Amino acid sequence: MTQPGFAQSSDFDLNVHARSHATARDIGLPEYPGATPFKEKDGDSSSADLGLFLNSFHFSLKGASFVTADSPERVLAFYRKPLAKFGEVLECDHGKPVGRLTVTKSGLTCGEHKGGNDSVDVSSSGHELRAGTPEKFRIVGIDGTVNGKTKFGLVALEVPKSEDGK
Repeated sequence: MTQPGFAQSSDFDLNVHARSHATARDIGLPEYPGATPFKEKDGDSSSADLGLFLNSFHFSLKGASFVTADSPERVLAFYRKPLAKFGEVLECDHGKPVGRLTVTKSGLTCGEHKGGNDSVDVSSSGHELRAGTPEKFRIVGIDGTVNGKTKFGLVALEVPKSEDGK
């Protein structure tokens, strides 16, 4: 006998989460040696772990910001090898490719991702490295300087596939 108000079976599968903390490990990348988590002026951490999963629709964002006394070039150089485990590493500056590689074999670009009827702008106003597929990728981005230190962010992003599967 079932209890009133409870369905026996459902084809509806929903999972939502929001956490105010993510680490480099959660993002799938190593911690930069000597870097410290960036804290906002109010003392809050600049990291997040957000997810929305509804049946076959998947959106996930994990991000964290850090600061280091090292130069932006050293930070980017450090992350090239760990990013390569996710695929070709694409370098972008203000949403435009840097160098000969303009799109990876998997189809990842420096600009926006078109999925379904929507598009997600994942272009940056700074310098970054990307690796993965258009639906699931990692970003290491330089956010500028704070008090003479390099501020950088690590992001893992999963966006819905487009309706045509591309």
